[in-house]
Amino acid sequence: MKIQFHGASREVTGSCYVLEADGVRFLVDCGMFQGGREARDKNYAPFEFDPRGIDFVLLTHAHIDHSGMLPRLSAEGFSGPIYTTHATAELLEIMLRDSAHIQEKEAEWAQYAKDRNSRQSQRAEVEPLYTVAEADACLGQLRAVSYDADLSPHPSVRCKFREAGHILGSAIIEVWVDDAGLTQKLVFSGDLGNAGQPILQDPAIIEAADVLLVESTYGDRLHKTMEQTMDELVHAITDTLKRKGGNVIVPAFTVGRTQEIIYLLYDLVRQGRLHDLDIYVDSPMATSATAITMKHIELMDTEARGLMQWLRRGQNVPRIQFTETVEDSMALNHIKGGAIIISASGMCDAGRIKHHLRYNLGRPECTVLITGFQAGGTLGRRLVDGAKMVRIFGQDIPVRADLYTIGGLSAHADQAGLLSWLGHFRKPPRHAFIVHGEENVAFAFADLIRENWNWHVEVPGYRDEFEL
Repeated sequence: MKIQFHGASREVTGSCYVLEADGVRFLVDCGMFQGGREARDKNYAPFEFDPRGIDFVLLTHAHIDHSGMLPRLSAEGFSGPIYTTHATAELLEIMLRDSAHIQEKEAEWAQYAKDRNSRQSQRAEVEPLYTVAEADACLGQLRAVSYDADLSPHPSVRCKFREAGHILGSAIIEVWVDDAGLTQKLVFSGDLGNAGQPILQDPAIIEAADVLLVESTYGDRLHKTMEQTMDELVHAITDTLKRKGGNVIVPAFTVGRTQEIIYLLYDLVRQGRLHDLDIYVDSPMATSATAITMKHIELMDTEARGLMQWLRRGQNVPRIQFTETVEDSMALNHIKGGAIIISASGMCDAGRIKHHLRYNLGRPECTVLITGFQAGGTLGRRLVDGAKMVRIFGQDIPVRADLYTIGGLSAHADQAGLLSWLGHFRKPPRHAFIVHGEENVAFAFADLIRENWNWHVEVPGYRDEFEL
């Protein structure tokens, strides 16, 4: 049996692993690379494997850096089933279509720019990475499974999807593979949630694996405590809305982070720490994702269920509006103060958030709240790194607004959380691979694991292959 790493190796996006054993070949995740020209080139490069030879896909969760290349995989010949949890399957209905729509629009803009700048009489067409029609076809291959249920996608493979606590529907996947008379257990952590965070339950405890792939996004640092995070959030919002009279702009991933921010704002109002809020959620996909979240009360933790009961009583509830049309979104540009605007994308590289940054970044009375990981090469990362000027829609925008990085809201476990999760393994895996972390972070986390438990740990590179 062997494993090949085709993404999320010494970087945080593009999760994709190929497993090959006697008579079976399957993928775990098929994600899009994000962040700059190099990521785009990787997305457009041919697959390093034949999609027609893949028997099935196991998908950890709906985030595009784990799922975003599935339509292209199918368009290039993959015809098998894609297994994932019920909630993930529902989220993909909106996320993959939205991703395809973005691909088509970006191709249109690229074609327009090429036509204007080219002097050649014949110009090659700019093709989208995939189309909405291809995304729709891919969605027909989804097969929803329940948490903790036994699944046999192939005679020599069985698996279980376990709660990962990262976003709605996210899963750790346990996989047992029969190969040459030997059964090996593989565990794919996916993205592990931050234990104790609101809304979702904590990641499931796993105690054994022969082969382990564990994420390391925050493997070199600790998050702020929730108490510190709430204090900073209250200060940022109160100072902006009450003292300075500006707007609070919140770039947020449409699935997970948007719902968590809404939850926290409501909870702070319930506690009496915030008052009289006007919240705008400017993302049709986030609106749909929020509706899906509300359908899955059974996946929520005890605290979230308590807040739901408070909401039903309807006392002193914040005012919240979900924009529906482009005109609704554009109207927000005329609000000069008093608004909390939550919009996608979470790394500020696409979507409606760029318009809100364009209109508010240059205003010292406003505030931008960064609430999630910002990959290298993204606009969000440039802001976090202290850029004084950024370019948005071809216009240079000075950065005069206050910037807060609210690290305690991460949907990823920090170093302590990752070590705690790994600490439940009763014995070392024969192979442990550190994935889904920037190169220096992944190597530092690998060193820490060796120091703590003397495990044999590898940090695979892009396209690396290992015999198991």
